This record gives sequence, structure tokens and C-alpha cells, in this order.
Amino acid sequence: MNITIDFDKSPDGLVPAVIQDAKTGKVLMLGYMNQEAYEKSKAEGIVTFFSRSKQRLWTKGETSNNFLHVRDILVDCDGDTLLIKVHPAGPTCHTGADTCFDEVNQGQGQFLNYLQSIIHDRKQNPSDSSYTAKLFSLGVNKIAQKVGEEAVELVIEAKDNNDDLFKGEAADLLFHFLVLLEQKNMSLDEVIAVLQQRHAK
Repeated sequence: MNITIDFDKSPDGLVPAVIQDAKTGKVLMLGYMNQEAYEKSKAEGIVTFFSRSKQRLWTKGETSNNFLHVRDILVDCDGDTLLIKVHPAGPTCHTGADTCFDEVNQGQGQFLNYLQSIIHDRKQNPSDSSYTAKLFSLGVNKIAQKVGEEAVELVIEAKDNNDDLFKGEAADLLFHFLVLLEQKNMSLDEVIAVLQQRHAK
């Protein structure tokens, strides 16, 4: 779906822009953009709105330095709403809250979706400096072997009482498992769906 945002749909030339944390999936705020704000946000990589109260362009963070760094800009199916995925540099709300809806911006499980997208990019756009890209170049057998090695290391650490080492090995296993899924052209959601089906029985 390749849809262009249509600012002419609104009499004032403004479209709503939903701001979402790219890592956690949490909605941070809602603002409005005109064509100029949209182009500026794309060009500079920092979210700029059109302030309806100030009647001018307004870059989020221009006074607080809590900028919203753009990762991706999506257009809805009607071409009249934007979804902007960002990396926030601090609290989003002027009150000091994480979001303008007074929610705590956590939900770290969503970070796995973000990590999956990075792993996918390393496969599609490999570089010599990327460890992940090197794994893909070795093929599925070596990646599967690496998952097995990490699983054994996790079991070994489980027998001791060093929580930090255990968490480190758990993270290593989870990362290499995600790489194996990508190599098999599968997503974590597909595995979760199996768990959900089993739970429903």
C-alpha cells in the first residue's frame, strides 16, 4: 500500500499525526502537521508540528530538548492521518510524564518487535561490520548450532546464583533465536500464535 498524505482533505491544511514510540509501541501524543511541518520532519529527522495555538511551526523539544527523533512515517489508508514512529529523547508531555496520556512508557516486550525489524534489515542490507549479517552469511545450520550453544550456556548459568550472568545468557539465547526465526522467514508472532492456540485448548 503506497498512499500519499493529502493535506487538501482538511480545510485548514492540517492532518493529525499520531506519535508512537518505535521501541515500546506506546502512543506518546497527538499533534497536527501541515505540508511544511511534514517536510521539515522528514528532512531533519525530528518531529515538527504546526501549533494551532501559536499559529506557527513548532519543533517538539525546542525548549525542553526532549526531541522526538523520527524512525518511520506511515500514512493511513485514507491518506489523511500520519503515524510517526520515534525515539523520544526524554519525557514527551510538558508535565514531565512519559506520554501526554499520563501512561508510563514501558512495555518492554514490544522491544522484541523492534529488534526483529533490525535483524530483518541486517539480513536484507548486510554490512561487513555487522555481527548479525555475519551470522546470516554462515547459513541456517550454523545459526541453529549457535542457538544450541547459547541454550547450553543458559542451562549452565541456571545452576549458579549469578543473576546478571543468567540474564546475559538468556538475552544471548533470545537474540540468536530471533536470528534463526528470520533465517527461516518466520516471525515471533507466529510462534506466539502457537502458544495462544495451545492455551485456548
